Amino acid sequence: MNHVTTLEAYDDDRGNRIEFSGSVDKNIRVKFKGRNNVLRVASQQNIAQLFVDFDCDDGLVEIGSSRGVPGLRAAIRVGDGCQVRIGKNVSSTTTVAMSTAEGTSITIGDDVMIASDIQIRADDGHPIFDVRTGKRVNAARSIVIGNHVWLGLGACVLGGVTIGDGTVVGMRSVVTRSLPNNVVGAGSPAKVVKRNVAWERPHLTLDPPYRKPTVASVKKSTDYWTLTVDPGSRPSRSREIYAGARRRTRRSLKAVRARADALTRRA
Repeated sequence: MNHVTTLEAYDDDRGNRIEFSGSVDKNIRVKFKGRNNVLRVASQQNIAQLFVDFDCDDGLVEIGSSRGVPGLRAAIRVGDGCQVRIGKNVSSTTTVAMSTAEGTSITIGDDVMIASDIQIRADDGHPIFDVRTGKRVNAARSIVIGNHVWLGLGACVLGGVTIGDGTVVGMRSVVTRSLPNNVVGAGSPAKVVKRNVAWERPHLTLDPPYRKPTVASVKKSTDYWTLTVDPGSRPSRSREIYAGARRRTRRSLKAVRARADALTRRA
């Protein structure tokens, strides 16, 4: 196992490498246990702390560029054939823990704001089996977090979840099911409590003006002011076809009855 404590260009005889054009020597720890693992970091970065454990083979971690937002603090565990991709301008208040296993991935979009004590876990860390069949009941599953998402204090995002752009995840929430765009999701398990919302980065007490009653008091991120598109609100194509056929049948029956009534009156 190779330990690296400086973020800089690196490669070893087991095919592991770090792709980075600069040098950061504080709060860095990268462990390569397997082979052919890659840590790729954009040259314009703002990393306050980075711990990466490549436990197996063929892992990938990519971290995008960052400017004008607080630094990223992350502890990332990368399993066999797993990937963690972090977009541009992703910030965290304290260390965010991420875990992947068994070929899964975690994808985080741009301009994501991560509060303190956050867990993003594609796996449970240990297997759970059905005692009757012997089959796994807690398979690892990939996670997708969209652009401009705010993960509130103590939130936990679990495997199989997709979080849409512009969404806010409330304090201490446990996200076990996907959330659409521009909603507030809260609770354990998290559910949508408000739709058609947008949030902005300026802090209420640290960034003037110190009262922000309307969006006119902040710089609006126009890309993420969007009405919620709820996947469950639109019927499936098969349902639309079925409903259309029923409407046409009702119209045909109505026309037949009308003609029958007209013939009856003539008789």
